Order: sequence, then structure tokens, then C-alpha cells
Amino acid sequence: MSAPLPHIGPIDRAPATLLDELRALINLAAPLVGANLVQMAVYAVDVIFVARLDPVDFAAATLGVYLYSVILWAMLGLSTACAPIIAAELGQRAHAVREVRRSFRMALWLSVLGALPFLIALAHGETLLLLAGQEARVAARGGAFLDILLFALIPSVAAGVMRTVAAALGRPGWALAVTIMALALSIFGNWALVFGNAGFPALGLMGSALANVITTLAMLAAFSVILLVDPRLRRFRLFGRWWRPEWPRLREIFTLGLPIALAFTLEGSLFGGAGVLMGLISVTAIAAHAVALNIAAITFQIPLGIGQAATIRVGMAYGARDLQWIGRAGWAAIGLGAAVTVVTAAAIWFAPRLFVSAYLDLDAPANAETIPLALSYLTVAAIFQLVDGGQAVLAGTLRGLQDTRAPMLIAGFGYWGIGFVTALLLGFWLRWEGVGIWIGLAAGLLAVSGMLMWRWNWRARLGLVPG
Repeated sequence: MSAPLPHIGPIDRAPATLLDELRALINLAAPLVGANLVQMAVYAVDVIFVARLDPVDFAAATLGVYLYSVILWAMLGLSTACAPIIAAELGQRAHAVREVRRSFRMALWLSVLGALPFLIALAHGETLLLLAGQEARVAARGGAFLDILLFALIPSVAAGVMRTVAAALGRPGWALAVTIMALALSIFGNWALVFGNAGFPALGLMGSALANVITTLAMLAAFSVILLVDPRLRRFRLFGRWWRPEWPRLREIFTLGLPIALAFTLEGSLFGGAGVLMGLISVTAIAAHAVALNIAAITFQIPLGIGQAATIRVGMAYGARDLQWIGRAGWAAIGLGAAVTVVTAAAIWFAPRLFVSAYLDLDAPANAETIPLALSYLTVAAIFQLVDGGQAVLAGTLRGLQDTRAPMLIAGFGYWGIGFVTALLLGFWLRWEGVGIWIGLAAGLLAVSGMLMWRWNWRARLGLVPG
């Protein structure tokens, strides 16, 4: 990289004011937000190329990616739980080299061991889609798509661990650099393999899956090199004694990470479940849902990155046992997240056709049914941007306090007890179909956001901070 990487991390002292903390948070969050947005652009590339195939392939890819993404996010939640542990160690001691190395090593172990049973599940993707009530032709194509995509799971989770540790150690800029590289590779891979350009065979839907695997392997290789050669990171010798187990640390990461993984699964499966419900309406509804959800997911990456930074900042304050710093770090993240979600919600509300045009030709007769549905779903998406961003940031602050079990229970009740049930009632009982399903999603997000805010406000009385 030509520009110097941000230096935010282990040796920072507690900021004196809320404004100082906000500056530190922005310096840490900005490259993470950028990396998240570029990563979504990588996913969007897949959607844009596959959307130009026939509707069956588009539906198959959409459902297949939903299933894969739920598993991927769960595994990332499990293994990247090393972030608050590392942040707390750095907050307690600025030179916790051995502890950081152990956490990184055991997080990598978890990324491999935890993913193995899910690889078997993905290998039976067609059966899973048939059990979910999808059309046979869509399930068959989706299963074939997953047979290739499953090879990206372990490299993707391992790369996620490396990215998380690099950010916690004060090098978040590398996440953005590597993801930009991945975007360029994904564009070329899809262009070459989906439609058969540059002398490559035209593989269609399978070409998109193969391009995804290649891109993920390249990201893993890039992060591995960075951890070995970056002057600040290499002093931790993160790959040293990679074969040596540290069972207490593995259990610590697993105990903290399992509720995060379950919370990610509950949230991801809510949107995946909404996709399944759309499949019960029509193939057109699936396509419109995929476009609208992808747009909402892109804007969501901003508060998600802020939440990731909040985990590190709050975690360092937690390790330092500084109650005032904990409060400043958390409120700075919550305020910043609220500000950006107002902007993104307004953008979607006032210019939905502009967003949809990035995915679908607005003048094509073949899209005449899909476009109005996507626009109606985006109307709801603009509203739930506010609460969706809020729950992402709040969850990040609580993870910094190593509070993961209660947020997981909140996620289960809010997403499924309120969100999915509301989607079923409005979508099918009241026959509002897709719009009703999206309103249900918004209701679940609102419930979770409200309960997490209550928990953050009462953190001292609940015993979440040092006495």
C-alpha cells in the first residue's frame, strides 16, 4: 500500500474525552467499513452476473448463497470471538504477545474443526432445498452450485480470523486493501467463467461458484503473507507453533463464540427463511427479494463495521477496567451508527430505482414483474435500516464486554419469536405476500435493537462491567 496504515490499537491510552474516543473509533472503523462495503461489492458482482442468466439459475444461486452465508456467518461468529479476548488482553497489557498468538492459533483451529460438519451439509444442498419446499429444478441447480461453493468455506473463515486479528492489532487498513484485490479478481473471474470470455469456457452458474472459490483462496493467501511480513504484525509470530494446542484458550474462544455464532445464525437464517417464504410465493418474488436484500445488506455494512470497531475499543477499555472509557467507547459507537443509518435510510427511501437499476435493466420486459416488487420491498428496507444498524452496533459494544449469551437469547426471541412469526402472519394470513414478509423482518430487528439498548443502558446493574 502506498499510504501508511492506520495505527489504532494496543498501545493507545484511554481517550480523555468523548470526541477523542470518536476520532479513535472512526480511524479504526473507517477501513473496516470500507472493507465491508467492498466485500459486499464482491457479493454483488456474483448477483449481477448470475442475474443475467435465466430466472431458475438466479433463484438457485440466491437460495444457495443464503444457505452458505448462514453457515459462513456462524463460523465467523465462532472463530472471530478471539477479537474481544485479544482486545481485553491488549487493554490490560500493551505487549500481550503470547496471549495474542494463542488466541489467533486457537481461532484458526476452530475455523477448520468447526467447519468440517457443515461441509457435509452443503454437499447435500439439493436435498436441503427440496426439504424447504423449493421447486425441483431450482433445488437441483442450487445443489450443484453448492457442490463447488463449499470449497470456499474453510478458507473464508480462516481469512476472516486473520482480518480480525490484524484489525485488533492496529492494522485495519489491510482488510480494505485485500478486499479491493478480491473485488478485482471476482469481477474478472465472473466475466471470464460465467460467460466464457478471455478464452475460458462458459460455465454459467457454476462459473460464478468457481470464481468465488478462487477469490477466497486468494484472500487467504494475501492475509497470510501480510501477517508474516507487516512490521507490526510479524513481531507477534502469529503462525509460530501452529500445531500446538492451547485447550484452555480454545475453550474460552468457543464459550464466548458459540453464542455469537448462534446469534449470527438466527439473524442470517431469518433472512434465509424469508427467502424460502418468497419461494413459496413465486420465482419472481425470490428474484425481487434477492435484489432488495442485497441493496439493504450493502448499506448495513457501515454500522456493521462500526460495531466491529466498537468490539475492539470497548474490549480494550474492558481489559483496562476503565468504566468511563467503556462508556465513552460504547456511546461513541452508538451515536456514530445512528447518524450513518439515517443517511442510508434516506438514500434508499428517495432513490430506490437508482439502486435497483444496478441489478436489473429497468426497461427490459423480462423484468416487468420483478422491478415493482423489489421497489416495494425497498420501501420497508429504508425504514428498518435504522433498527438494523442499531442492533449491529449494540451487539458489537456488548461483545466488547464479553457479553454474548444474553444477546443470543434476545436474538432468538426477537428474530424468530417476533420477526418470523410476524412475517408469516402478514405475508400469508393477511395475504400481504412479500411486503408482509419484509414488515415482519423489520419487526424482528426493532425488537432486538430495543432489548440490546436496554441491556447496554443497564450494563453496570447487570454486572457486565468491572466493579
